[in-house]
Amino acid sequence: MATSNATTETKSKFGIPTVGNSGAGVLQPKQKNKFRVSFLNNFGGATETKVLTQNVQTVVRPKITHEEVVIDSYNSRVYIQGKHTWEPITVTFRDDITNQTTKLIGAQEQRQMNHFQQTSPVAASDFKFDTQIEVMDGTNAGSTEVWFLEGCFFTNVDYGDADYTSSEYQTITVQIRYDNAIHFEGDNDSNGRVVQGNPFPDSVDIGNNTSA
Repeated sequence: MATSNATTETKSKFGIPTVGNSGAGVLQPKQKNKFRVSFLNNFGGATETKVLTQNVQTVVRPKITHEEVVIDSYNSRVYIQGKHTWEPITVTFRDDITNQTTKLIGAQEQRQMNHFQQTSPVAASDFKFDTQIEVMDGTNAGSTEVWFLEGCFFTNVDYGDADYTSSEYQTITVQIRYDNAIHFEGDNDSNGRVVQGNPFPDSVDIGNNTSA
Protein backbone atom coordinates (compact mmCIF):
# COMPACT_ATOMS: atom_id res chain seq x y z
CA MET A 1 0.00 0.00 0.00
CA ALA A 2 1.43 3.35 -1.05
CA THR A 3 2.11 5.92 1.65
CA SER A 4 1.97 9.63 0.90
CA ASN A 5 4.79 11.81 2.19
CA ALA A 6 2.43 14.77 2.37
CA THR A 7 0.44 15.36 5.54
CA THR A 8 -2.72 17.39 5.35
CA GLU A 9 -3.60 19.24 8.57
CA THR A 10 -7.18 20.10 9.37
CA LYS A 11 -6.71 22.13 12.55
CA SER A 12 -6.09 25.30 10.53
CA LYS A 13 -9.70 24.96 9.34
CA PHE A 14 -11.05 25.13 12.91
CA GLY A 15 -12.45 28.33 14.35
CA ILE A 16 -14.95 30.85 13.07
CA PRO A 17 -14.64 31.60 9.33
CA THR A 18 -14.45 35.26 8.37
CA VAL A 19 -14.87 37.07 5.06
CA GLY A 20 -12.17 35.91 2.69
CA ASN A 21 -10.96 33.23 5.12
CA SER A 22 -12.35 29.73 5.48
CA GLY A 23 -10.84 29.33 8.96
CA ALA A 24 -7.89 30.68 10.90
CA GLY A 25 -7.53 28.03 13.55
CA VAL A 26 -8.28 28.49 17.25
CA LEU A 27 -6.18 30.79 19.42
CA GLN A 28 -5.00 29.34 22.72
CA PRO A 29 -7.18 30.89 25.47
CA LYS A 30 -5.84 32.12 28.78
CA GLN A 31 -6.49 29.55 31.50
CA LYS A 32 -8.08 30.49 34.83
CA ASN A 33 -5.56 28.60 36.97
CA LYS A 34 -2.49 30.44 35.67
CA PHE A 35 -2.29 33.69 37.58
CA ARG A 36 -0.48 35.50 40.39
CA VAL A 37 -1.68 38.16 42.83
CA SER A 38 0.76 40.47 44.63
CA PHE A 39 0.05 42.93 47.45
CA LEU A 40 2.34 45.95 47.27
CA ASN A 41 3.27 49.31 48.79
CA ASN A 42 3.14 48.66 52.52
CA PHE A 43 0.26 46.19 52.73
CA GLY A 44 -0.34 45.65 56.45
CA GLY A 45 2.80 47.65 57.18
CA ALA A 46 4.85 44.61 56.10
CA THR A 47 7.92 44.60 53.86
CA GLU A 48 7.26 41.02 52.66
CA THR A 49 3.86 39.70 51.56
CA LYS A 50 4.96 36.70 49.49
CA VAL A 51 3.04 34.33 51.75
CA LEU A 52 -0.22 35.98 50.67
CA THR A 53 0.66 35.47 47.00
CA GLN A 54 1.40 31.81 47.73
CA ASN A 55 -1.94 31.29 49.49
CA VAL A 56 -4.31 32.99 47.05
CA GLN A 57 -7.00 30.52 45.96
CA THR A 58 -9.22 32.67 43.75
CA VAL A 59 -9.40 36.27 42.55
CA VAL A 60 -12.01 38.21 40.62
CA ARG A 61 -10.58 40.41 37.89
CA PRO A 62 -11.65 44.08 37.75
CA LYS A 63 -15.05 45.20 36.50
CA ILE A 64 -15.98 48.73 35.45
CA THR A 65 -19.42 50.34 35.21
CA HIS A 66 -20.18 53.58 33.35
CA GLU A 67 -23.14 55.70 34.35
CA GLU A 68 -25.65 56.58 31.65
CA VAL A 69 -26.69 60.21 31.31
CA VAL A 70 -30.03 60.73 29.55
CA ILE A 71 -30.52 63.77 27.32
CA ASP A 72 -34.19 64.35 26.49
CA SER A 73 -34.88 66.12 23.23
CA TYR A 74 -38.37 66.62 21.80
CA ASN A 75 -39.71 63.10 20.98
CA SER A 76 -36.53 61.15 21.62
CA ARG A 77 -33.69 60.47 24.01
CA VAL A 78 -29.98 60.09 23.52
CA TYR A 79 -27.42 58.78 25.98
CA ILE A 80 -23.94 59.89 26.88
CA GLN A 81 -21.40 58.49 29.26
CA GLY A 82 -21.21 59.79 32.81
CA LYS A 83 -18.78 58.92 35.60
CA HIS A 84 -17.41 55.43 35.96
CA THR A 85 -17.05 53.10 38.95
CA TRP A 86 -14.50 50.34 39.42
CA GLU A 87 -16.32 47.51 41.16
CA PRO A 88 -14.63 45.89 44.22
CA ILE A 89 -12.72 42.66 43.66
CA THR A 90 -12.86 39.55 45.84
CA VAL A 91 -9.80 37.51 46.81
CA THR A 92 -9.97 34.17 48.65
CA PHE A 93 -6.93 32.89 50.59
CA ARG A 94 -6.11 29.51 52.08
CA ASP A 95 -5.65 30.01 55.83
CA ASP A 96 -2.26 28.39 56.45
CA ILE A 97 -1.36 26.47 59.63
CA THR A 98 1.43 28.94 60.53
CA ASN A 99 -1.09 31.82 60.78
CA GLN A 100 1.01 33.99 58.44
CA THR A 101 -1.95 34.72 56.17
CA THR A 102 -4.19 35.59 59.12
CA LYS A 103 -1.52 37.83 60.64
CA LEU A 104 -0.95 39.83 57.47
CA ILE A 105 -4.65 40.31 56.78
CA GLY A 106 -5.20 41.24 60.43
CA ALA A 107 -2.33 43.74 60.27
CA GLN A 108 -3.91 45.46 57.26
CA GLU A 109 -7.28 45.53 59.03
CA GLN A 110 -5.59 47.12 62.05
CA ARG A 111 -4.02 49.78 59.81
CA GLN A 112 -7.48 50.72 58.61
CA MET A 113 -8.97 50.72 62.11
CA ASN A 114 -7.24 49.94 65.41
CA HIS A 115 -10.02 48.06 67.18
CA PHE A 116 -8.10 47.79 70.48
CA GLN A 117 -7.20 51.46 70.80
CA GLN A 118 -10.35 52.57 68.91
CA THR A 119 -8.29 54.89 66.71
CA SER A 120 -8.27 55.41 62.96
CA PRO A 121 -5.68 56.73 60.47
CA VAL A 122 -5.31 60.46 59.85
CA ALA A 123 -5.17 60.07 56.06
CA ALA A 124 -6.01 57.36 53.54
CA SER A 125 -2.36 57.17 52.50
CA ASP A 126 -1.68 55.70 55.95
CA PHE A 127 -3.53 52.48 55.14
CA LYS A 128 -4.02 52.13 51.38
CA PHE A 129 -2.00 49.60 49.38
CA ASP A 130 -1.71 48.45 45.76
CA THR A 131 -2.67 45.11 44.23
CA GLN A 132 -1.27 43.49 41.09
CA ILE A 133 -3.05 40.68 39.24
CA GLU A 134 -0.99 38.91 36.60
CA VAL A 135 -2.18 36.40 34.00
CA MET A 136 0.48 33.81 33.17
CA ASP A 137 0.93 31.07 30.57
CA GLY A 138 2.75 28.46 32.65
CA THR A 139 6.11 28.58 30.86
CA ASN A 140 8.00 30.92 33.19
CA ALA A 141 7.54 33.57 35.89
CA GLY A 142 6.72 36.28 33.35
CA SER A 143 3.18 37.56 32.88
CA THR A 144 1.23 37.99 29.66
CA GLU A 145 -1.21 40.51 31.12
CA VAL A 146 -1.17 42.75 34.19
CA TRP A 147 -3.87 44.56 36.15
CA PHE A 148 -2.47 47.17 38.56
CA LEU A 149 -4.98 48.39 41.17
CA GLU A 150 -4.19 51.65 42.95
CA GLY A 151 -5.44 52.96 46.29
CA CYS A 152 -6.73 49.65 47.70
CA PHE A 153 -8.32 48.94 51.07
CA PHE A 154 -10.54 46.27 52.60
CA THR A 155 -14.30 46.80 52.62
CA ASN A 156 -15.06 43.31 53.93
CA VAL A 157 -13.08 40.50 55.58
CA ASP A 158 -14.73 37.09 56.00
CA TYR A 159 -12.81 34.57 58.12
CA GLY A 160 -15.08 31.71 57.06
CA ASP A 161 -16.41 28.97 59.29
CA ALA A 162 -15.39 25.72 60.99
CA ASP A 163 -17.24 22.44 60.47
CA TYR A 164 -16.78 19.09 62.27
CA THR A 165 -18.23 17.23 59.25
CA SER A 166 -15.80 18.69 56.70
CA SER A 167 -12.14 18.02 55.84
CA GLU A 168 -11.86 21.08 53.60
CA TYR A 169 -9.24 23.71 54.41
CA GLN A 170 -10.27 27.00 55.96
CA THR A 171 -10.29 30.16 53.89
CA ILE A 172 -10.30 33.92 54.36
CA THR A 173 -12.16 36.03 51.81
CA VAL A 174 -11.58 39.76 51.43
CA GLN A 175 -13.31 42.37 49.33
CA ILE A 176 -11.04 45.13 48.06
CA ARG A 177 -12.12 48.58 46.95
CA TYR A 178 -9.65 50.57 44.82
CA ASP A 179 -9.43 54.01 43.21
CA ASN A 180 -8.21 53.09 39.75
CA ALA A 181 -7.08 50.13 37.65
CA ILE A 182 -4.47 50.12 34.90
CA HIS A 183 -4.41 47.30 32.34
CA PHE A 184 -1.23 46.61 30.40
CA GLU A 185 0.80 43.92 28.68
CA GLY A 186 3.20 41.80 30.73
CA ASP A 187 6.88 41.07 30.12
CA ASN A 188 6.53 37.42 29.07
CA ASP A 189 8.90 36.71 26.17
CA SER A 190 7.66 33.26 25.11
CA ASN A 191 6.21 34.66 21.85
CA GLY A 192 2.90 33.05 22.63
CA ARG A 193 0.82 36.20 22.27
CA VAL A 194 -0.94 37.69 19.28
CA VAL A 195 0.74 40.95 18.32
CA GLN A 196 -1.90 42.49 16.10
CA GLY A 197 -4.59 44.61 17.72
CA ASN A 198 -2.65 45.08 20.95
CA PRO A 199 -5.06 46.87 23.34
CA PHE A 200 -2.36 47.72 25.87
CA PRO A 201 -0.21 50.86 26.07
CA ASP A 202 3.50 50.43 25.41
CA SER A 203 4.49 51.37 28.94
CA VAL A 204 2.86 52.35 32.20
CA ASP A 205 4.44 54.15 35.15
CA ILE A 206 2.80 52.54 38.17
CA GLY A 207 4.71 54.67 40.69
CA ASN A 208 5.40 53.81 44.29
CA ASN A 209 3.17 56.10 46.35
CA THR A 210 -0.53 56.08 47.18
CA SER A 211 -2.61 59.01 48.35
CA ALA A 212 -6.26 59.59 49.09
